[in-house]
Amino acid sequence: MPEQTANKADFWFDPVCPFAWITSRWIGEVEQVRGIETEWHVMSLSVLNEGRDLPDEYRTMMDDSWGPVRVIIAAQELHGDSYVKPLYDAMGEQIHHEGNKDRASVIQKALAEVGLPADLARFAGSDEYDAKLRESHEAGISLVGQDVGTPVVAFNGTAFFGPVLTRIPRGEVAGKLWDATVTLADYPHFFELKRSRSESPEFS
Repeated sequence: MPEQTANKADFWFDPVCPFAWITSRWIGEVEQVRGIETEWHVMSLSVLNEGRDLPDEYRTMMDDSWGPVRVIIAAQELHGDSYVKPLYDAMGEQIHHEGNKDRASVIQKALAEVGLPADLARFAGSDEYDAKLRESHEAGISLVGQDVGTPVVAFNGTAFFGPVLTRIPRGEVAGKLWDATVTLADYPHFFELKRSRSESPEFS
């Protein structure tokens, strides 16, 4: 488990997940209004869904989603932790705002945007760093259990799946949501709040 500090978030993401994207943009707002420290970690929906009986369309998406996380992990291993969040941001912009469904194009454009060598794209189809990918994934998912997805966020050391948001809270609204979440996380016997989702995510 990452080292705990006051007002610390540990955020596990898969760049293809729209809900992780919205929650990550919320965390960015919280950084501005609450001065929190965030550490960014890769998890993988492809790893999470290995061996599961999935609808054909979703299985195809999972099979197609190894590339981005593999490239981020390879960049982290070869060029340092400082590239994890910029690569996530660049990939997320391509996937969620530009609607780019070509994973190879997403990777190529993201690497160029953050100034990393283009040949890192070769790791999209390689299992060379899969042990590191699985290690990062397991560090997050082990905190919340296997029956959830992305994002996983630890608030001052206490982790949950979510919060799942469909809009990006801004400014002080984002700060108040952080305050409420930290309050729940501080109570050791709190585990879950849930309601059926009635709308799709929007990224504006």
